[in-house]
Order: sequence, then structure tokens, then C-alpha cells
Amino acid sequence: MFCKTKTRTVIYHNNTRCISSLKVVWRKDPALDRAIEHDKRYKQCARVVKEVLNEPGQVISLRYLEKRRERMRLKVKAETFINQNPGLFDVYYDRIKPKTEPVRFIRPTDRLHRFLQEEQRIFSENEPFIVSKLCKLLMMSKSKFLSADKLLHVKREFGFPNDFLVDLVPRYPQYFRLTGSPGEGKSFLELVDWNPEFAKSVIEKRAEEESERMGIRVRPSFNVQLPPGFVMKKEMREWVRDWMELDYVSPYEDVSHLDQASREMEKRSVGVFHELLSLSLYKRIPIPILGKFCDEYRFSNAFSSTFTRHSGIFYLSLKGGIETALLREAYRGEELVDRDPLLRIKDKFVELLQEGWRQREEQLRLKQEKIKEGIYQHSAPNSASGIRSNLQYISWMQQDVENTVFPMEVPSKRKKYIIYVLRMERISCIVG
Repeated sequence: MFCKTKTRTVIYHNNTRCISSLKVVWRKDPALDRAIEHDKRYKQCARVVKEVLNEPGQVISLRYLEKRRERMRLKVKAETFINQNPGLFDVYYDRIKPKTEPVRFIRPTDRLHRFLQEEQRIFSENEPFIVSKLCKLLMMSKSKFLSADKLLHVKREFGFPNDFLVDLVPRYPQYFRLTGSPGEGKSFLELVDWNPEFAKSVIEKRAEEESERMGIRVRPSFNVQLPPGFVMKKEMREWVRDWMELDYVSPYEDVSHLDQASREMEKRSVGVFHELLSLSLYKRIPIPILGKFCDEYRFSNAFSSTFTRHSGIFYLSLKGGIETALLREAYRGEELVDRDPLLRIKDKFVELLQEGWRQREEQLRLKQEKIKEGIYQHSAPNSASGIRSNLQYISWMQQDVENTVFPMEVPSKRKKYIIYVLRMERISCIVG
């Protein structure tokens, strides 16, 4: 069920009247919130891998990695993370300086190197798709150019390769031109040529496909899916009805003649948000990232209220203390059904992680079996020497249990309970 409602006050304008102080109820959608949580562990692993790969020689001492925990938003110690994800890094000893004592270093495993090769192959296969994405971002912008720094900041949201500005862009001079000078905020990516094929939004393509299938012209329109239990007040219903009857305004149209407060501009803004979310990997983008492009895409200062006004098209999640805009039609419950081709990279990375997790589980299972074998190989538990020996063994086992590594999502209270049960079971096996 949907719960935890919040009320936001927004102002609507149309050609003949202004509806002020209209109450819009924000409703929590647990399924879409869970969709954000699904990728939490994957993204954490990706951040650590990126940190290591950016090091000279792609190696780093475990001690230095530990000092970067806060930057990587790593909640556990670096050593614990390495143990939890054995498929990512090999641990070895080396000297930081020639005459110093050897310390532990980590480097990518052969499996991780194979994944990186697979990642490059997927990027190569989808290069035309990536080029079209980049062109679309430029074509929707007001001046047909965007800051290179801002594009680098959002590259993971749209699935661009790390080196797309220095590798991909120069190979397509018919579309792109880097201008300005090196330095923060001084370099820009400019659109060279307008491709009409790229100037069709997801909404327009869908209308064309439906028109061909049905044999009649279908108007481009938004897919509205109001959440269960969502009730509109009369004023809101009237405004939405009038707004939906307006002609669709393509995000690629020139709208310099439109009033920023007009309903037509609202229609265009919704179209831009819909297109941006459709181009993103997960069909969702954090509000702070969208906010970086207010000027380039003509967003109003209070643009985030658009997602609340149009709750049937978007969902505004507050998960993790960060507002995130999601495209409702891309999800079925908590499952992303409108999958970007570049998500194959994520799938391959998750396979790598799961292989390592299975390896870790098998190691723990074998360790538990050795512990049980060690218990029964000791002398008779009722003899004095047997009791002393077993008590020493119990002490060792308790220490081993305390060092048990749990998946990141297991709550701390649950971990303590599991450790307590394991400890009691093992003690009872010896003295019982």
C-alpha cells in the first residue's frame, strides 16, 4: 500500500486563470523506493573498483585504500570489503619503498580484467547508440552546447565510457566539437550538425509505432499511471485535463518564444524530463544532478515540483535523503522493465560479484566443517585435560565466529543474534 503522504503547495497558470495554493499530495511508493535500493551494493563495489583502477599501475596498498573510505562512502573497513568480495582483487605483499617492510597491496583479479575487456566490447557494439544519446543531450539544450565538466559528472547516469570526451568525441567530427580552453568550467562540447533522426523523442516514436500498427494517426501523449489510492481534488483534475489536451511540445523544438510560466512551457518541461529520464541507464536521475542543467534546459528554479504535479508520469523518491526522479512507465513494481542496452555491463559485473560471493560462501562452509571436525577430534570432554583442551578450542572458535563476514545488507542486531546462536551451539556440542 502507499503511505506516508506529504503535501506540497504549488501554483498553476493557464491562459485565463491562476490556481494558487493548490495542494498536491506526495505519496510514498515502496516498490519504486526498493528499486533504488537494489543497486546499492553494486554501486558501492563499482566505486571501489574505480578507485583502484585510477591508481598508477592499478595497484594500491590496503592501508592507503582504508584512508579513502569516507570518499568512497565505504561503511566497512577496506580489508573487510576485500574479504566480502573475493572476485575483485588479489592481495599480495610488496614494499612501498625499497628499504621498508612489505605491506599488503591489492590489484585487480584476472576475472576483473576479463570483465573490463567485456565492458569495452559492449561499449564498442553500442557506440552508435552512445553517439545518439550524446547528440540528443546537446540538441535539447538551449544553445546546443554543454559544459564538458557537467557531462563528465553525469557520464555514469547515461552510461557513457570514462574516456568518451578524449576517445569517442574526436572520432565523430561530423557531430561534435570541443571548444574553449582546458580548465574547470572552460571547456564545452558543441553540436556541429543537426540530425533529424535524433530529434524524435521517445513519446513521438511511440506514437509513430502505434499509428503504423493501428492504421490511424495517434497523437503523441504521455503515459499516465496514477498510483493506487491517489485522489485528485477537483481543481487539480480540471487543470490536468486541460493540460493533457494541449498539443505535445517536443523537447527538441525551439521554445524561445514561449512564456516560462505558460502551460505550453510546462508541457515542454515535462517532455524534457521524460526524455532525459528515458535516456538514462536506470530511468531515474537524482534531482541535484538535474539541477546542474537548469540554465541549459530552461528549468525553473522550483523545477522539482514538476515531478510532484505530474505523479502519474513521474515519482519523486526521497530514499537515502536524496530526491530522485523516476519514470513510472519504465518500472513494473520494483523491477526495471525498460532496459537500456548498456545495462549488459552491469549484468556482467553483477555476475562477477556473485561468483565471488559463492566462492566466499563455500570457503565459510568448509571452515565450519573443519571447526566441527576439530571439536570431535579432541579428547573426552568430561576429563580434566579434555575440558581444558575444549575450553581453549571454544575460545578460538568464539574469536572465529566474531570475525564472520556478513553481507552488507544484514542489520547489525541480526548479526549479533547469529553470532550468539553460533557460539551457543558450538559450546553445547563440546560440553553437552
